[in-house]
Amino acid sequence: MGEAAPGKGAAGRLGDVLRELVYGGNDGVVTTFAIVAGFEGAGAEGAAEVGGAAVLLFGLANLFADATAMGLGAFLAARSADDVSRARHAVRERARAADPEGARADVAAALRARGLEAEDAQAMAGILARAPELDADFADGRLGPAPAEAERPVRGALATFASFVTCGAAPLAPYLLGVSGDAAFGLSLTASLGALAGLGLLRWRVSDLPAARALGETLAVGIACGAVAYAVGLAFR
Repeated sequence: MGEAAPGKGAAGRLGDVLRELVYGGNDGVVTTFAIVAGFEGAGAEGAAEVGGAAVLLFGLANLFADATAMGLGAFLAARSADDVSRARHAVRERARAADPEGARADVAAALRARGLEAEDAQAMAGILARAPELDADFADGRLGPAPAEAERPVRGALATFASFVTCGAAPLAPYLLGVSGDAAFGLSLTASLGALAGLGLLRWRVSDLPAARALGETLAVGIACGAVAYAVGLAFR
């Protein structure tokens, strides 16, 4: 009693929304830092004239507008995928009900292709045939519908929004604290790299990736995008 289910500890729960956390967080850091880097790249004739207030204005507007758009987009994408999956599942259930013998033969063939002996494959196909919904789940390549499946789109949307806002605020932190000039850009860059490193460590913590690879990939993507924004800013010097 009271024991967590396997894989459903803190790491397991984070793993359920790892894609949303990494995608939202990485995009939050990159798009917000892109504004900072763009102004900095523009140099004295750009960033110095508009000042930190403009960086905050554009940065915060982008942060919350993008976070909302990404959260809602994640919700719609997950809901659409769920609707398609349910529709396909229903079609397979009807097809298997209309031709149970053919469905049983298909399952047995699939099991033999996975390495089972013919006799064992036939026996397992017979067992599955006694539970049509489970049989259709097997055809879908899954063990069964996940619990609280209807909540997943909302959970994914909230994870995307929260990760985007949290990580995306890092590049703006120096400006929010009133730091200005080159010091603000340096601190913004440091905070951005720290946020990206945190996402990389999260990937490492909840997956089997080596730490160096998880950190390296996450940092490389962020640095590349920031460099592009800075280069665009240079064009307006």
